Amino acid sequence: MKSSRLLSIILLLQARGRMTAAQLAGELEVSVRTVYRDVEALHAAGVPLYGDAGHSGGYRLLAGYRTRLTGLNAAEAEALFLAGVPGPAAQLGLGQDLAAAQLKLRAALPPELREQADRMRARFHLDAPGWYAADDDLRFLPRVADAVWRGRVLDVRYRRWKEPTDVERRLAPYGLVLKAGRWYVVAAADPGAEPRTYRVDQILELAVREEEFTPPGDFDLAAHWRRHQEDFHARLHRGEAVVRLSPRGASGLDGAAARALAATGVTEPDGWIRATLPVESLEHAHRTFLALGVDAEVLEPPELRARLAETSRALAARYAAC
Repeated sequence: MKSSRLLSIILLLQARGRMTAAQLAGELEVSVRTVYRDVEALHAAGVPLYGDAGHSGGYRLLAGYRTRLTGLNAAEAEALFLAGVPGPAAQLGLGQDLAAAQLKLRAALPPELREQADRMRARFHLDAPGWYAADDDLRFLPRVADAVWRGRVLDVRYRRWKEPTDVERRLAPYGLVLKAGRWYVVAAADPGAEPRTYRVDQILELAVREEEFTPPGDFDLAAHWRRHQEDFHARLHRGEAVVRLSPRGASGLDGAAARALAATGVTEPDGWIRATLPVESLEHAHRTFLALGVDAEVLEPPELRARLAETSRALAARYAAC
């Protein structure tokens, strides 16, 4: 709706200062021409909005002007309360601050929005970690978060999976990421080096330096994490296996295997599905397809098929004595 969009322009300029018409159009997902028309409407309504020409120009509000409107609708109020996940906030040492902020937000809402937000919080609970995830050692998380926020360099002793396992690192932190209940710090080990990803629960010792660090102005944490995930999955699934799956076996796949099944699967006359699936390693593929039992048959690669046949013979011999 136009009224909602006009309010969004005011709030964006209030929060960010000067913005160009192109930047506003990108945020609002409208054309630049639409932004021009909206700005004219705001001028007509008396909003002290000014435009500056030139390379560093853009729209801005008169200094000191602030709207007291929040512009929240019912869905936005519900989303704010749903987004306030108490577990990660408590891990960062912000549990009480989150509760206080939610209390203030609730008190500021009109009665009808307050009722809907309360219903959302009562009926939905977000618990991101998996059932069998062990509790991570997060005693250093608040200090890492503080260093990220204040731009301070860290000295850490870090445990990694390969030899030598325990290493000393000087880390310039770019940001923190919470993925599937696990915290990661994105940091560069040397000035000017590409940032890498470190698990916070694998930090064994930590000292915060007074040395300051500011990430490059063009660094985008969310974009970096997306690229990291894409690279991870590309490295993870380096091989392929041609398999036949029963309908029950096919229903047991998820993630990359399920996507590959949908893309390459061909149903044969007996009802089984032939597909090419990504595999992480021979060892991992052996465990995966062995778990599917009689609902899967590996056709290629030959070494994987031979290893599964050998395991099957060993199992048959073991249970034949019963």
